[in-house]
Amino acid sequence: MAVVASAPGKVLMTGGYLILERPNAGLVLSTNARFYAIVKPLYDETKPDTWAWSWTDVKLTSPQLSRVALYKLALKNLTIQTVSSSETRNPFVEYALQYSVAAAYATFDQNKMELLHKLLLRGLDITILGSNDFYSYRNEIERRGLPLTPESLASLPPFASITFNTDDGNGANCKPEVAKTGLGSSAAMTTAVVAALLHYLDVVKLSTSKDHQERKDIEDLDLVHKIAQTAHCIAQGKVGSGFDVSSAVYGSQRYVRFSPEVISSSQDAAKALPIPEVITDILKGKWDHGRTEFSLPPLMTLLLGEPGTGGSSTPSMVGAVKKWQKSDPQKSLDTWRRLSEANSALEMQLNLLNKLAKEQWDTYKSVIDRCSMLRSDKWIEQASEPNKEVVIKGLLGAKDAMLGIRYLMRLMGEAAGVPIEPESQTQLLDATMNLEGVLLAGVPGAGGFDAVFAVTLGDSSNNVTKMWSSLDVLALLVKEDPCGVSLESADPRTHEITSAVSSIHIE
Repeated sequence: MAVVASAPGKVLMTGGYLILERPNAGLVLSTNARFYAIVKPLYDETKPDTWAWSWTDVKLTSPQLSRVALYKLALKNLTIQTVSSSETRNPFVEYALQYSVAAAYATFDQNKMELLHKLLLRGLDITILGSNDFYSYRNEIERRGLPLTPESLASLPPFASITFNTDDGNGANCKPEVAKTGLGSSAAMTTAVVAALLHYLDVVKLSTSKDHQERKDIEDLDLVHKIAQTAHCIAQGKVGSGFDVSSAVYGSQRYVRFSPEVISSSQDAAKALPIPEVITDILKGKWDHGRTEFSLPPLMTLLLGEPGTGGSSTPSMVGAVKKWQKSDPQKSLDTWRRLSEANSALEMQLNLLNKLAKEQWDTYKSVIDRCSMLRSDKWIEQASEPNKEVVIKGLLGAKDAMLGIRYLMRLMGEAAGVPIEPESQTQLLDATMNLEGVLLAGVPGAGGFDAVFAVTLGDSSNNVTKMWSSLDVLALLVKEDPCGVSLESADPRTHEITSAVSSIHIE
């Protein structure tokens, strides 16, 4: 009876900061780094004692953190109590649990409610697992005396135990944090848990298809999206843009955020109304986010690098940018307008390249193959005929748009006093963009020191991973995978399809 669902991590390629405000769009790529949730009954049969009829037992296991938490979920009002926990609470899973069960309450008739009740009285056993790519294993690789290469990452066991950031400059006894790579682990985890629970409770019937164009379960995905988005926002204590949850549900896309009121009203209501009533309002609410299919053009590879210079706090950087917007509205509006135009220009060129790949595959492929071996300043020399010239101009247009985006992000960072593209990242990105076959390079999302990304042509990604390794930058195993949340056929620890490591061929 076990149900296994998985949801992908993300890379926000364009739209950093702007995506927080409608109608600005962002291009978000989903990846092959996936979070898994396994849901099954805790007991073989319903517990006989009558007290259990008002509560159900829930066990949450996170093997990578060596953590187990036990809860009691009240079946009437869905409040949750911690019975015992080896560590800090996981609000993302707790809200995912409450709101998924509430969604069943809100949508079931009396017959289905009785079946649901019987199922819940057998308890819920939830296990969460994240692909290694969500976490930083630099320390582990160095401890093993291995070079900082993708091959070293691939040699680690799947779902390896997670290391902690215990370095503390002032020597205070602070709580260690998990070292992350910025792929949106909380959004992917929340989405996977919601999807697994909703499928297990028979609220939705998710597809096992990994081909996002074949999906027939869009209405079910919409329900997963509403519940996961709400649970994630409430767990965070704020209503974010939601692009990370949207890509975890639907995969790669062009995204425009929903109006914050859709969820903020439920936040207020949650203080006074029972959870099932709040979720009924959420499901009926006017979800006005914009989502258009988007993915990288063929023969292009997404690469992510971890510089190892310590992470950045996205909320504090966003706070600084908002403060700057208030203090200098005229300049900030102008910068945002220009940034929005540059983002649109990049999107337009990538859509054009996707179109050219469909209509003139042979020409497109020959240009990509040729340009993959050359630096971008030599690409225009390959335009020996009009058809090839159109493809090359598309590539150069995309590159110019990315340079414009980076310039404006630096400008915004300087004005707001935060390192959106720090000097060390600028040097790394400039060197990356000068390599053979590199189309784009930038800092994803809100920027800072977390990670860098590159998009390469053809077989040229080795050039990047080698140069990054020489500069102490660890190239991750992450690639773009346009598929969103899906049902898995087995526990990922016993099934080879799941490990991101096993599905990647390292040159």
